[in-house]
Amino acid sequence: MQFSMIFEAQIADPTPAKERQTYLDSIEQAVYAEEMGFDGVWAVEHHGLEHYSHMSAPELFLATVAAKTSRIRIGHGAVCMPFNFNYPTRVAERAAMLDVLSNGRLNLGAARGGTLQEAAMCNVDPAETAAQVEEALRIVSAAWRSPDFEYHGELLDIKAPEGNSPLRVLPRPVQTPHPPLFLASTKPDTVVHSAELGVGALVFGFGGLDSIKMQHQLYWDRVKSRTGEKFVSDVTNDHFVALCPTIVLDDEQQAKEIGARGQRFFGESIGYWHLGGANPPTGATVDEDNIKYMRAKAASEEAAFDRGDRPQYSERSLAAANFNIDHAYGTVETAIKYVEELEKVGVDEVLCLIQMGTVPQEVCMATIKAWGEHVIPHFRLPIADRQRAAAAV
Repeated sequence: MQFSMIFEAQIADPTPAKERQTYLDSIEQAVYAEEMGFDGVWAVEHHGLEHYSHMSAPELFLATVAAKTSRIRIGHGAVCMPFNFNYPTRVAERAAMLDVLSNGRLNLGAARGGTLQEAAMCNVDPAETAAQVEEALRIVSAAWRSPDFEYHGELLDIKAPEGNSPLRVLPRPVQTPHPPLFLASTKPDTVVHSAELGVGALVFGFGGLDSIKMQHQLYWDRVKSRTGEKFVSDVTNDHFVALCPTIVLDDEQQAKEIGARGQRFFGESIGYWHLGGANPPTGATVDEDNIKYMRAKAASEEAAFDRGDRPQYSERSLAAANFNIDHAYGTVETAIKYVEELEKVGVDEVLCLIQMGTVPQEVCMATIKAWGEHVIPHFRLPIADRQRAAAAV
C-alpha cells in the first residue's frame, strides 16, 4: 500500500490572519510528510466555502509543496472540471506545468464541485456537471497524448482556426503518456463510474470499513466486467484510494477526543453548505464530550435514514458518515489495526485526513510523525515478517 495526506485548509472561526497561517501550516505538514516517508499529498478544490475549505487555488499550494520537496507525489484531489470552474485545455496546461515543475510527480483527479454555493459563484449549471467532467477528462487526456490537438465531442468542439497550425497544449507532461487520472468518488455510483472510465477512485471513507469494503467490491466488479467503450484514455489507472481520518497520540483518549472534535467540525461545516443551516460551525466545542455527541449524532442519522427521512443518501453508512468516528483515532496500535483492515479490503492507497478545522498544528505534526515512525514502516515489511515480529512480542 501507499500512504498519503489530503489538505482541505479548514479553519474554525476564520480571519484573514488565520487563513494565511493555515496555508503555511499545511505546507509545513506536507513537507514533513515527505521526511516521514509518506508517498503523496493531495489537495482539494473548493470555492467560497468559508470554514469548510479555503483551498481555492490548489495548483498554487501544490506547486509550493513541489518546490520544497523532491520525492513525494503531488495530487489534485480533485480539480473541479465543469467548464466554468476550469476550462479543460487550461486544466491540461496547468497540470502539465505542475508535472514538469515536480519532475513527474503529479496525480490528477477530477470532481464535479460540491455545492450549489460554488456553482453559483462560477455560474455552473449543476445539471450539466457530470457530463462536463467526463468530457473534460477525455479532452485533457487527448491533449496530453498527442502533440497536435483538436477535439470534437458531445459538448465541445476545440480546433485551430482555419489555415492555422494545429492546437498544441504546452508544456508536455513529464509522465507518459500522461499523469495518472482519478475521479473523486463520494457515492457508490461514482465509484462504479470511475471504473467504467478507466480512472482511479478517490473514495469517501467516513462511512468506515464496511462502507469502504462495499465500494471496493463495486469498483473491482466493474473493472472486471467493463468493455472499455467508456474509457477516457487509451491507458487505464485502476488505483483505489480510501480516505482515512486519523489522529495518533500517545494518549489514546486524547487522540479520540481531538479526532471526534475535528470530524464534528468537518461534518457540520460541509453539512452547513450542503443542507443549509442558520449558523456555520465554530471551534467552540472544545469542552464538550465530542465522542458522545458524534456517536449520538451518527445513531440519529441512521435512524432518520431508516425512517426514509434522508432520501439524498443512497445507503445507510453514507447517511451517518460525517459523524462516524470509528477510524484511526488513538494510538499507533489503533492506526495499525485500522490500516490492516484496509489492507485486507485491498485498498491501494491510504489517504490520511489529519488537517481538520479544530485540530492544532502540533497535533497534526505529532500524528504525521507517529505514522512516519511507526505505522508506515510496519506496512513496508512483508506480511510474513510482520507476523513473526508480532509473535515474538
